[in-house]
Amino acid sequence: MKKIFLIIKREYLSRVKKKSFLIITFLVPLLFLGMWGGVIALSIQDSGSSSTVYVIDNSNLIINDLKDTESLSFEKATRSANEEKSYLQENQFLLVIPENILESQKLDLLSSQKASIFVQGEISNQVDNILRKILLNNAGIDIQTLDSIQPKVKVTSLEITEQGEQESNAGVAMGIGMFASIMIYLTLFIYGAQVMRGVIEEKNNRVVEIIISSVKPFQLMLGKIVGIGLVGLTQFLLWIVLSGTLLTVGGLIMASQMPDAFSPEELSSISSSVPNSAAFAQQNSLLGDVQGTLAGIDFPYLISCFLIFFIGGYLLYSALFAAVGSAVDNETETQQFMLPITMPLLFTYVMSFGVLIKDPHGPLAFWLSMIPFTSPIAMMVRVPFGVPLWQLSLSIILLIAGFILTTWVASRIYRVGILMYGKKASYKELIKWFNYRK
Repeated sequence: MKKIFLIIKREYLSRVKKKSFLIITFLVPLLFLGMWGGVIALSIQDSGSSSTVYVIDNSNLIINDLKDTESLSFEKATRSANEEKSYLQENQFLLVIPENILESQKLDLLSSQKASIFVQGEISNQVDNILRKILLNNAGIDIQTLDSIQPKVKVTSLEITEQGEQESNAGVAMGIGMFASIMIYLTLFIYGAQVMRGVIEEKNNRVVEIIISSVKPFQLMLGKIVGIGLVGLTQFLLWIVLSGTLLTVGGLIMASQMPDAFSPEELSSISSSVPNSAAFAQQNSLLGDVQGTLAGIDFPYLISCFLIFFIGGYLLYSALFAAVGSAVDNETETQQFMLPITMPLLFTYVMSFGVLIKDPHGPLAFWLSMIPFTSPIAMMVRVPFGVPLWQLSLSIILLIAGFILTTWVASRIYRVGILMYGKKASYKELIKWFNYRK
């Protein structure tokens, strides 16, 4: 055990002290927050730009009811359709409405460049609403009465647990499950590949020949896997702390730039004075629902499950990556062995976007969360939806057993392959290496 701890210490410190590790660790949270800040800034900037739509209404039914928006302004065309080119400048469109619009329900939108789907959608929605009112009026239906009959049913999802009824939100659970599956998928590849590269590098430098004279191949492989895994775990924890700190500081800065909070009486008076007070109240209600949903999420439980399945999945796949690294002389030769290893991960990752999210308690989701090669992703998709304790425990036990079995198989290949040079390995050769006896 002492030799394994020395290898773990060497692998951990040699990577943590690298400038690249420090740069990536501190830069990623800044880049992530900067990316979102840039998206928000660009969205605000884009929302300020406006395009002009000139309208030729041959039916005289639409033009007077078109409403300007933040991104579109409508103007009546003063020239004929034959002079359409004079309208087709940058950020300008020409909308031609035929005389039989009620029957044809077709419009022509002319522009010098292809109109975006948002421009087409906004025009289509406005004209649809105008035509709807006209057709309802022609049918003798009171539009105001029809508009007032708009029931909005809110479904409150309650989960029956041993502690009683608990409110759950499928949308939030789906978002958390998808985020967790993406993170597991990426990290298993990133840190597993680091193990493989480390093995290939030591093999090519012939350093491993000196190391093997002092330690057993299994000890070397296990120390390398655990050491690099601790590097990944350290980086994760630092990312969480740094991201949380940056978000907290950013929130305090934004709060300091905002006016003082209103009292409940002031909010009530503002709401009554605002013409669209219903929308105002609805936004406040939506904000309260989001805050209540987030408050009901057991984040320590989710983070604990994530760390367990990240560590278990990493140990399992890193053993296989180490075996692949020992069987080849460079990274270009790894492709023939990588596909069978990565297929279970890729299959589960693809399934998580469809089948697992739609039916997290179905038979396919259950079995994928029990198989060690697929459980790290599948179980993290299911956990936010609520998984029975016996299923979670069984999945963890099988994952540990899978890691032990995989490490044993990989170590038998590793002990031979690490000293093999200049020969292209095949699956037949790997089987021979596995069956070699000392």
